[in-house]
Order: sequence, then C-alpha cells, then structure tokens
Amino acid sequence: MNESMSSIVELRQYTLHPGARDTLIELFEREFVTGQEAAGIAVGGRFRDLDDPDRFVWLRAFPDMASRRRSLEAFYGGPVWRRHREAANATMVDSDNVLLLRGPGFTARGAVLATVTICHPPDAATFEQYAARHLDPCHALHRTEHAANDFPALPVREGEDVRVWFGTPAGPPPWPTQQLRLTHV
Repeated sequence: MNESMSSIVELRQYTLHPGARDTLIELFEREFVTGQEAAGIAVGGRFRDLDDPDRFVWLRAFPDMASRRRSLEAFYGGPVWRRHREAANATMVDSDNVLLLRGPGFTARGAVLATVTICHPPDAATFEQYAARHLDPCHALHRTEHAANDFPALPVREGEDVRVWFGTPAGPPPWPTQQLRLTHV
C-alpha cells in the first residue's frame, strides 16, 4: 500500500472456527493475495490477533470507491475466488466486522508486532486536539469513509464515526478504545 496516498481502506476482522486460523492464512497467502492484486486491490498488513487465536485481521486498499467496486466485482466474480471460496468460508464464523476507512493504509514491513487502536471520539474537534498532541505520521491515522457501501455482497459496519491508527501514541485517548495486539503473518 502506498502510505503517502490517502486511499479507501478496509480493516477486516474475521472471527474463525477454533483452530482454523492457520488454514485460512495459508490459503490466503497462497491464493488470495496475488488474486486480489491481479484485480487491482492493494493487499496490506495481514495479522494474527495475539489476544484471540480465532481472529484474522487484514487490510486492503483502493484508490477510490469506484475502483473498489470494480476490483471487488472482478475478484469475487473471478476464477480465484470461485475455486477457493468454499475452503475459505469453511474457516469463518463471521467476516462482516469491516470498517470502511480513508487513510494511508498500513503494511507491516517485517514488523513482528503491531497495535491497532479503534476509537469512537465524542467529536471531531476533541479528536483533532488529541491527534495533534499524540499522533504523528508513523501512526497511519485513518478516519471513517462515509460513502455508501456500493458492494453490498460484502457488508461493512455503518453508522459509526471512528478513528483508527497503528502503533502506540505517547498518551492514551481520553475516551474508550478497542486495541488489537497483532503479529504480522
């Protein structure tokens, strides 16, 4: 993912059947990374959740919403997904925990550990003050993309205004957050 460019980014958190994570990761790495890239999708960080052995977290990016729709149609209507979808879906309990964001994306370049913070700030001004004091470009800050999901076959969480960043800032936010401790696949 091009980290200097603001893209449409999906933060995808999959809940898997017990013991199925390594099966999905192997299939994902072998088939779905190159298959999605061939459809114009930039596949970013792929992670194991250190606090949940049945969770797989990953990111993918698109230049804009129109490109997202075209690329998703190409991949999910194409031969790679048709050939492997049953095996992939057999590993999953839930694949609908998806945040549609705008931001630079995040690729773990050899990183072993990543922290993802998801927060629902009370208002934009409060968050911007916090971000100015505690976040810098290395945190890869993302904000909710409020455009309608134009590929309804893949649901996204709607009606939320979130901020997501990678890495640990100097000070904790003054509101509740969800933090994921992840290790790179």
